[in-house]
Amino acid sequence: MELRNYQKECIETIQVQTPGAYLVQMATGLGKTVTFANIPRQGRTLILSHREELVSQPRKYYGCSFGVERAKEHSAGEEVVSASVQSMARRLERFSPDEFDTIIVDECHHAAASTYRRILDHFSPRLTLGFTATPNRGDKVRLNDVFSNIIFSRDLRWGIENGWLCDILCKRIHIGYDLSSVRTRAGDYAPGELDEAMEGTADAIAEAYRGHAVGATLIFSVSVHQAEEIAARIDGAVVVTGETKDRAAIIEAFTRGEIPCLVNCMVFTEGTDIPRVETVMIARPTQSDALYAQMVGRGLRLYPGKERLILIDCVGVTGKASICTAPSLLGISMDDVPARKADEVQGMLFELPIKAASASDCPESWIKNVEIVDLWARGQQYNTHDVNYFKMPDGSMVVSLPEKTKLVIPCPDSLGMTLVAGERMPMQAALDKMYLTLETHCSDSRPIWDLNIARRWGRAPATEGQLKIIARRCKGFDVKGLTKFQASQILNRLFGGKAS
Repeated sequence: MELRNYQKECIETIQVQTPGAYLVQMATGLGKTVTFANIPRQGRTLILSHREELVSQPRKYYGCSFGVERAKEHSAGEEVVSASVQSMARRLERFSPDEFDTIIVDECHHAAASTYRRILDHFSPRLTLGFTATPNRGDKVRLNDVFSNIIFSRDLRWGIENGWLCDILCKRIHIGYDLSSVRTRAGDYAPGELDEAMEGTADAIAEAYRGHAVGATLIFSVSVHQAEEIAARIDGAVVVTGETKDRAAIIEAFTRGEIPCLVNCMVFTEGTDIPRVETVMIARPTQSDALYAQMVGRGLRLYPGKERLILIDCVGVTGKASICTAPSLLGISMDDVPARKADEVQGMLFELPIKAASASDCPESWIKNVEIVDLWARGQQYNTHDVNYFKMPDGSMVVSLPEKTKLVIPCPDSLGMTLVAGERMPMQAALDKMYLTLETHCSDSRPIWDLNIARRWGRAPATEGQLKIIARRCKGFDVKGLTKFQASQILNRLFGGKAS
């Protein structure tokens, strides 16, 4: 297989690294598996995968002995060993610390988890290489304890702008589900409970297909049962599951245009190349950025006559959990966007950051923001020095000051590093620097940016003057029950430096 220029560049970059642990970011559809499979080997290689169905995927790219460590399968000294993390963690006694020259961690945004750390701490390879397609949203686990540097990055924007992937038109269609009582297990919805919660949505999904899908369509469902229910309501649709024996023939017929729609259950999430797909419908809600990106990735390939991918997110009530939708592809969180304004965040993919920022810059988010920042800081173990930050959907942190002034810390990358005034530094150092700047140069504005002061006087009900200004400036917003602190948050956003 002839490698693309950027894949060759990635491999060349890896080859010049000194022994250590490094991170590579490559968007879904750009071929990270074929890239790491072509890294020249200086010894044995171990590939670690988070999901068992991914363990066998790299085999076809290697022309050497290939072993598997998964469930009942065991390796036997092969040159390349591909392992599920769960299985390898239980079998470490079979392997010496210097067994592998290179360890490749696929979907490495999981690498900070204890199971991964147990494996990585056991071995002492020359190189540990983490590959991920998932952009950092600033609220994920930092990987700086595992990897020392991001040595190569080609994101989705780069892939689209450089003509390797097609652009995406993003739509949100409400299909009436309620996931608020579905529990989360291993970072995603519990499958059985999810299937039950999605019961009765097949009609709405089929209607969304008829109203919005264009051309060859791939629908992702939560279960075989749901896939069959959906397909029964769409003329010519065919169900594909893990048990489908004539899968290759079905894909060929789909590619020839003989089948208009494939409805699948966790079959086409990785490694299936069907470039003719013009519409992807996500009727399988997920909290996993990686799984979501892989589902969307089935439609990102270029194809003659294909102008763009139409991505249809089937949405509903999610409760406190945050499901992945189109903005997730760019690392944009919808947590800050009020439910009533979420449908404003639709359109061409690269329009979504501005739309999400605009939709989140509203009174509901301004009030909720203190809680959002506090949860983020505690989860990441950051000290914000009680600065009144506004956390934007792109992960950046904004301080609003008088005279329409704003101070911004950009979203940290996967290693917890950010860029401030041209200097790359840890996020905590940036937070410390911001606090020092505010202390030194903005003492007159302290009641605005210092949460300790604001909280002291903010428990009392908002004044009539505050409420009148807010009601006049924020049409349609219910001002009843606001405290002085909440009102001041809104007024600071109205008259200070806005985040958008």
